[in-house]
Amino acid sequence: MSLQLNAGLPANPAASIAAEKPTLSSLFWRQPIERIAPGFAAFREGDAAKNIFEVVEGTLRVYRILNNGRRVILGFVRPGDLMGVSLRGRYLYTVEAITPVEARRLPKHRFESLSEREPHLKEQLFSKLCDEMAAVQDQMVLLSRRGAEEKLAGFFLLMTRGQVQNRRMLIELPMTRLDIAEYLGMTIETVSRTITKLAGYGVIETVGRHSIAVLNMDTLTALADGELEN
Repeated sequence: MSLQLNAGLPANPAASIAAEKPTLSSLFWRQPIERIAPGFAAFREGDAAKNIFEVVEGTLRVYRILNNGRRVILGFVRPGDLMGVSLRGRYLYTVEAITPVEARRLPKHRFESLSEREPHLKEQLFSKLCDEMAAVQDQMVLLSRRGAEEKLAGFFLLMTRGQVQNRRMLIELPMTRLDIAEYLGMTIETVSRTITKLAGYGVIETVGRHSIAVLNMDTLTALADGELEN
């Protein structure tokens, strides 16, 4: 089984929200934690879209398989993100755990029933859909950049979202370099070579296998914007 129930629910948060007007967050709080092991999918492309998930811990990759069998990574899901939000009857992509993941599952029919009585829930879900659309636009912007350094610098900046940016900060990269390459439309060799270049420029420093330290945020931003020549 790819999903395992955790019997222990935080009692206080769920109890405190029980009497309040329901929100999207409170609906998920009432659901038990489920665990997804690395390499297992929360759902797959073509599955019936029966559930919406909220990620509590961990990182997942979002991808589709083309007719020729090639995998295309569409994005990454991190804590606080929703996955499985679909206006159609089936999921359009696969979401697979990269790291150990904890998530909460909300049955779609339950949400639809509650939102009939509480229309503001639909507004909150629409806001999350807008976040997904923004993520797609982010990828389009990255792919439109011409140089490998621009693309990779832009990707690193994207991974800092939600963090306080400063001149030196640590970016966790739980995904593999192959994941990054497929997301950016590059080869894994180009990704590795470009990381080495950026480190040589003194812009970043690799920290272990799955982290980088940004040594010069201003230069990284300028590279992402195409303001510096290679």
